[in-house]
Amino acid sequence: MSDGMRRIVALSVLLLGTGLLWVAGRSTNDAEQAKTDRDATLSYAREHAAANDPRLKGAYRYEQGGWVYVHLEGDPGAIGFQHGFLLAPEIEDAYPAVTTNMMHSSKRDWAFFRKAAREMLWPKMDEEYQQELAGIAEGLHARTGSKLDVYDIVAFNAFEELPDYYVPWLNKQEKTPNAPNLKSPGNCSAFVATGSWTRDGKIVIAHNNWTNYMNGERWRIIFDIAPKNGYRIIMDGFPGVIASDDDFGINSDGMMVTETTITQFEGWDPNGKAEFVRARKALQYAGSIDDYTRIMLDGNNGGYANDWLIGDRKTNEIAQLELGLKAWKLWRTKDGVFAGSNWARDPKVIKEDAPQFDSKNPETSPNARRARWDELLNENKGKLDVELAEKLLGDHFDSYQKKEEANERTLCGHVDASPRGVAIWEWGANYPGGAVQGKAADSAMAQQLRLVARMGHPCGESFYAKPFLAAHPDYAWQEPYLRDMPAGPWTEFHAGEIPVPQQ
Repeated sequence: MSDGMRRIVALSVLLLGTGLLWVAGRSTNDAEQAKTDRDATLSYAREHAAANDPRLKGAYRYEQGGWVYVHLEGDPGAIGFQHGFLLAPEIEDAYPAVTTNMMHSSKRDWAFFRKAAREMLWPKMDEEYQQELAGIAEGLHARTGSKLDVYDIVAFNAFEELPDYYVPWLNKQEKTPNAPNLKSPGNCSAFVATGSWTRDGKIVIAHNNWTNYMNGERWRIIFDIAPKNGYRIIMDGFPGVIASDDDFGINSDGMMVTETTITQFEGWDPNGKAEFVRARKALQYAGSIDDYTRIMLDGNNGGYANDWLIGDRKTNEIAQLELGLKAWKLWRTKDGVFAGSNWARDPKVIKEDAPQFDSKNPETSPNARRARWDELLNENKGKLDVELAEKLLGDHFDSYQKKEEANERTLCGHVDASPRGVAIWEWGANYPGGAVQGKAADSAMAQQLRLVARMGHPCGESFYAKPFLAAHPDYAWQEPYLRDMPAGPWTEFHAGEIPVPQQ
């Protein structure tokens, strides 16, 4: 322990003893205030003592445009510790929101999810990611004294796959009485284009993240990760989670990746590897479309099933990997475009993994957005670039009603404005969910590990929680965690960026 750390600890002990004597001789209100002051002092001392930990060397964070940019580097344990320490306020804020939603939708308690994390997910993880997840818990504890352990963190990382993929499968296996009618989510609108479809003939990739606003307002991290092994990564992400999870990322070998989920997907393999681990590993280690496909297929558990849109800057080739559990298909081209809006396109994947999905119903959100992507991308063939992608991600044209109206059918989703909701996802009328942020990049940006991102609705509209809850009391259970989601500006980030100090 350094002399500085010894002084901090000694001061903390002195203040603790003084605080206890003070509490003993004061009124109840004064005693409560004294306890608050003492706790704040101890928290300050703990944080500043931990800040001298050598594992934090080289790591930093800053905030810009509504985002938190965090740089992490080193071996897996160090990366995890930096993550947990630097993003501790965001993790402690997000954890109760996410876990409340998991338990509310699934009707399962947190002990159930911890058990799944400990017994099913943890043993099948690469040691590298076990170390990183353990590091997150350790960094969080060092900064805040948090009681969360590694299994809490693992279950938290699986918030996209455990409640909406594992639980429905388990309910069916066990014939659970009165089980909730859970549906796999339909998140995101995205495209990747190359060749004659783009302005410069090279790759353009863009994505907006659809989710509930309770989670979405917190989905505001830009991770710059320089791991000891594998490629450097820049990606958007969620505090406490080791994968992007809405999956927009670029690695230093030229891979450009995003995805949209497959609506009404069914299936789970309890012997497979967690999707969030495979997705992180693929972005960190893949140097080609074939590499990416191989890593995602290895141990595929069916969790968080997606259509992956992939670009390789080195070859100018793009691909779509439709990854079911029983079936999958890969399309690839050096002159074309692939779009996603939560619809499966391969007949075998639909038949075997998403049998309830009706690809011919133009009224549903996935198919209406698919039609709109077809219109916009064909209209703009040869013009696609990052600036245009930003506009497309904010599009409000309803292809079913043939009019401008921000709702569940538009590329920039506003399900809170729709009395229909999205029944195929079990999102009720005026569900507080939709597009919560957007990202885009091109080949030139990918070469420099750069991207642009907008926090909040990509169209620029903001969401306000108080009037929404007053108008829609059915969602009052979200009140402790549902917050305003102001739209920020489109903001550029690049790996290794260090902010200029404000004058």
